[in-house]
Amino acid sequence: MLYLVAVTVLWAFSFSLIGEFLAGAVDSYFAVLTRIILAAAVFLPFLKISLLSAKQKAILASLGAVQLGLMYIFFYHSFLYLSVPEVLLFTIFTPLYVAILNDALFRRFTPFYLLCALIATAGAAIIRFNGVTDNFWFGFAVVQGANLCFALGQVGYKKLTSTFETQVPYHNVFAWFYLGALAIALPAFFLFGNTSQLPQNTEQWGVLLWLGIVASGLGYYFWNQGALKVSGGALAIMNNALIPAGLVVNLLLWQKDTDFSRLFVGGAIIAIALWMSHQYAQKQGQT
Repeated sequence: MLYLVAVTVLWAFSFSLIGEFLAGAVDSYFAVLTRIILAAAVFLPFLKISLLSAKQKAILASLGAVQLGLMYIFFYHSFLYLSVPEVLLFTIFTPLYVAILNDALFRRFTPFYLLCALIATAGAAIIRFNGVTDNFWFGFAVVQGANLCFALGQVGYKKLTSTFETQVPYHNVFAWFYLGALAIALPAFFLFGNTSQLPQNTEQWGVLLWLGIVASGLGYYFWNQGALKVSGGALAIMNNALIPAGLVVNLLLWQKDTDFSRLFVGGAIIAIALWMSHQYAQKQGQT
């Protein structure tokens, strides 16, 4: 859980950094490609090719292609149609996808986790259920594409690691994850990228470096390691902890209007849902 909490704090800054410095100014395909190249560069020096079978390498690369490559393309495009708070609002469905996909991949059904995810979704909706722009439906669809990719990557990684015959040093194989994402981001940039919208100043380059090395490189590694150590219900709820965290950052750094009463009530509901899922997992002896 400590990994998930730490990465939640780290990622809370990403929403605002993308919305304030990159969206509409830097080509989204270039931003995605840059982040993935930098993230891959962090783990390539540690890669040990012989630790996984060819099938496991392909699956890990495929998970990276989905969770990082496709997700980022959806995610960055959403900021062209939505504000930062709206993007945060539309991520409230991610816990539902995590809970449902986790049960599907492990061939079980846990109604209580689904209930906890619904409670967390209600808490997130309370925080950000305000008026939306004319791009509501299209923006909503784009963010849901990102949510599904992110959810599938998390539960897929948990399922994949359960097939490892021995304890694998994860940092020695995680580069496959980023190489899979690169296989999506590189052709996407060459096919659809706009070279007239490359970074123009040190602020934009600095944000890309931070997002690539820290938020993507370290963030996704520790998030996925954290996903291995918690129950499916807790993982689903932690996906929605990004919403109050992201709003707090957006408020403190850019003074965006925020309803503090909604933030408190919604955050409390998410915390209760997390506590409920944790208590249930302990009683069932699940991790």
